[in-house]
Amino acid sequence: MVRKEERLLRVGLLGCGPIAQFAHFEACQKARNAELYALCDAADDLLDRMATIWQPRRAYRDYDAMLADPAVEAILIATADAFHLPMALRAVEAGKHVLVEKPMGTSLTDCLRLQELTRQQQVHVQVGHMKRFDPGIAHARRFIRDEVGELMSYNGWYSDNTHRYTVTDNVQPMPVLSARALKPGHDEKADKARYYLLAHGSHLLDTARFLAGPIGSVRARLVQKFGAYHWMLQTEFTNGAVGHLDLTIGYRGDWHEGFSAAGQWGSVQAKTYNPWYFRGSDVSCFSERDAMYHQVLGADAHFYRLQLEGMADTILNELPQQGTTVAEGLDNVRAMLAVQQSVATGQLVYLDNLQEGEL
Repeated sequence: MVRKEERLLRVGLLGCGPIAQFAHFEACQKARNAELYALCDAADDLLDRMATIWQPRRAYRDYDAMLADPAVEAILIATADAFHLPMALRAVEAGKHVLVEKPMGTSLTDCLRLQELTRQQQVHVQVGHMKRFDPGIAHARRFIRDEVGELMSYNGWYSDNTHRYTVTDNVQPMPVLSARALKPGHDEKADKARYYLLAHGSHLLDTARFLAGPIGSVRARLVQKFGAYHWMLQTEFTNGAVGHLDLTIGYRGDWHEGFSAAGQWGSVQAKTYNPWYFRGSDVSCFSERDAMYHQVLGADAHFYRLQLEGMADTILNELPQQGTTVAEGLDNVRAMLAVQQSVATGQLVYLDNLQEGEL
């Protein structure tokens, strides 16, 4: 049973499309410390239907009208990728906290502007890398930080398989669509290498940063064969650890995702599942101090609800932000740009040298 706390973060959700229907409506409904206070979408037919189902207190067809509502404390941006950053900028300008779906943006200049504006407005911006709230991954983060000591290496892999839609069609509801939905002026999936890097590579890179620390440099290769895409990344982290990251889209087999880390006093190995199972990662943490493996059950693994609760805790109770900060989101954009540039040149690219660029 859902037990709501007395003080709830009043959330305004922008966008009634598939990701909202698959994840964010239910997250707002089940979050112990947040509520779906307002809903906004340019497609009035879709807005009316979702408002009837989810019963927000307010429904808006105009984004500026929702931003002008003083009762709305935070905006959850669940739109097409192209709208993420401009909608986040408008929300921060209005003094609202923001949870924006990944990727945060595609332009370093615009992301730097969002970071500066966030500092000026003194609001919280969290990027929707919900995997940080996978209880297994969160456990691995604590173990690496508290038990492993100096980190030597980190390896991560993310393979989205050819059968994933067979799975997701079974576990997700059928999305309600509208011909009136507001769409970008271009096909975001036309350039598949770019789209896959943004949609999936952003998760791989953010998880690596969350567990192993900031990435200092990248050397990348991209292989495209028989409709599949594979990136092989050689990385060095700013703490001196080295790493290897693999991203495959069109993997022949089951969903294949996980990571391993090795350090002074221990090691970690993990298997991560298709996120729509809402199943926590299987993580095995070995400590040299007691010569034992440590694991967490992670039964509560509604990542989208947990990330909303985490943001609400940060805003309402001033708890540390576990979710991706705007600075970390900026680093992820830098990392994706570095991957693109390294693929194009074959050279090692240092993230600190990237001051501007567009994905």
